[in-house]
Amino acid sequence: QVQLVESGGGLVRPGGSLRLSCAASGSIFGIYVMGWYRQAPGKQRELVATIVSGGSTNYADSVKDRFTISRDNGKNTIYLQMGSLKPEDTAVYYCNHRRIAPPGRDYWGQGTQVTVSS
Repeated sequence: QVQLVESGGGLVRPGGSLRLSCAASGSIFGIYVMGWYRQAPGKQRELVATIVSGGSTNYADSVKDRFTISRDNGKNTIYLQMGSLKPEDTAVYYCNHRRIAPPGRDYWGQGTQVTVSS
């Protein structure tokens, strides 16, 4: 089992910045990927950014050059630094953990609300 606890959401004005954190605990081993997904009202959950245990990253086109995903392996924590926020970034942001080798199931955090509004 893996437990994920997110923090850092809130209300921010367009153009502002926000940093999300996701602390993982439990059975963490092997090669795994952690990432951020988001779901806006009435829309499907979508990938925002991922980071593999080795450090490689991947971003959705909509957030490239605005968001940065990073990790602190010693704390089993990932971060999402969000900048130049837009109203369309408003969503519930979910942290995800998936072990690749050996293969494992998906784990999700409880979600944190990010609202971009003036």
